[in-house]
Amino acid sequence: MAREKIKIRKIDNATARQVTFSKRRRGLFKKAQELSILCDAEVGLIIFSSTGKLFQYSSSSMKDVIERRGLHSKNIQQNPDYPSIDLQLDGNADTARLSKQAAELSVQLRNMRGEDIDKLTVEELQKIESSLELGLNRVMEKKNQQIIEQINDLQQKGVKLMEENARLRHRLMDLKVGMAWAGRSATNDSENAENTVFEDGQSSECISDISHLGGPQELNENDNISLKLG
Repeated sequence: MAREKIKIRKIDNATARQVTFSKRRRGLFKKAQELSILCDAEVGLIIFSSTGKLFQYSSSSMKDVIERRGLHSKNIQQNPDYPSIDLQLDGNADTARLSKQAAELSVQLRNMRGEDIDKLTVEELQKIESSLELGLNRVMEKKNQQIIEQINDLQQKGVKLMEENARLRHRLMDLKVGMAWAGRSATNDSENAENTVFEDGQSSECISDISHLGGPQELNENDNISLKLG
């Protein structure tokens, strides 16, 4: 069976108080010795009983430990930024508290995963179930919201692509119409050029025939000949 926890308060019975003091003192000295050996720490422990009896433990020399404690106090007085024992104790307390919280959260996480739940009661299991259902609902809502946002984004991109395709189609039609008009203009220009060459050729033949007929003098002589014959 598990040991029952006792309340931390003064023991009224003097005999029981003395027995507890002896047991706890030996345990405390043992822990101090283990701390000094395992962590290579310099430990000095002083205890006065309720009757005023002195008990002490030191990993090296109690005198050296006390001198080092005094030197540490002088350093604190001379340098305010030097970390004090109170701050170190506060830091150790915070570390212990954070370690305890981390352990509790680790246990909760394992329980959420379905691990180490054999010793849990029905109420604890129901509490875990409710937490999982609540978390699952939140996850589903968030997933649906993201899916809807993605669908809206895809629809907007589709509309933009359709508008871009329509704009490109209109530009292509304009280019085709422009090329058709350019082709017709080129055809008309070539036909006009051929007609101009033909007319120029005909006028040059007429001029050559007139030149073969002779100048104005020849025409006058022929006229005289015809008059004489008449």
